Amino acid sequence: MIVTANGVDLYVEVHGAGDPVLLLHGWPDSADLWRGVIPALTASGYQVITPDQRGFGRSSRPAGEASYKIANAVADVAAVLDAVGAPAAHVVGHDWGAGVAWAAAMFLPDRVRTLTAVSVPHPAVPDTPRQREMAWYYLFFQFTEIAEATLRYDDWAALRELAPGYKDIDRAIANLSRPGALTATLNWYRANLAPRMPGPRREPPPVTAATLGIWSDGDRYLDGARMRASGQLIRAPWRYAEIPGATHWIPLDAPEKLSGLILDWLAGPPAG
Repeated sequence: MIVTANGVDLYVEVHGAGDPVLLLHGWPDSADLWRGVIPALTASGYQVITPDQRGFGRSSRPAGEASYKIANAVADVAAVLDAVGAPAAHVVGHDWGAGVAWAAAMFLPDRVRTLTAVSVPHPAVPDTPRQREMAWYYLFFQFTEIAEATLRYDDWAALRELAPGYKDIDRAIANLSRPGALTATLNWYRANLAPRMPGPRREPPPVTAATLGIWSDGDRYLDGARMRASGQLIRAPWRYAEIPGATHWIPLDAPEKLSGLILDWLAGPPAG
């Protein structure tokens, strides 16, 4: 289905029937990221909702960096849930999808029944020295046109080098090769991770949804210490799980393990 809202056309697939679970992908993916997870969830009696987020895959690509602010993606979450008739859903996000999921739990608390954040920690957890080293590409992505030209050059050699072991690299390249898609997806970084002056940040609203944080020890981009520290910032039940041997792209590398963790969590987050 196509959900038209907030100035974009969002491509959304709905699988199965039952309690709704919203799966949000990140960069440089599309809803196809979840193809190894969807069957286990639908077989267990859940309705699975998988949008291509704005700028990605088959969804439209609005102009301008500001269109890709997290706040706009959170509004898209509300629109998708409205379109499928779901007052609330279990929300699962990976990479930028996890960033949107955290924000949805903060700003749409009545619509997030539980939160599962894959790879990306609570946004208010301070950076570690290790994280600053791992996140060098954030700065590279700020260079409009230069980043695009570099990533495309020589059959996307820089992207292939940036993401070794990424099993969906050819699918991602096909999606990023759509007109305007590479700039649109990089605008997520430019709109939300541009360098800023030092100083205190405004505290975000609390997360009051029961939250599962999942990290993999083969992640080259995110420091697991920050995910483990996320529980200190959540005013709800918290659980941490680690998947050994998987790269950053847990839904591709370990779909059975990830599905099992999600299903176990949805079956009964701890009370209190």
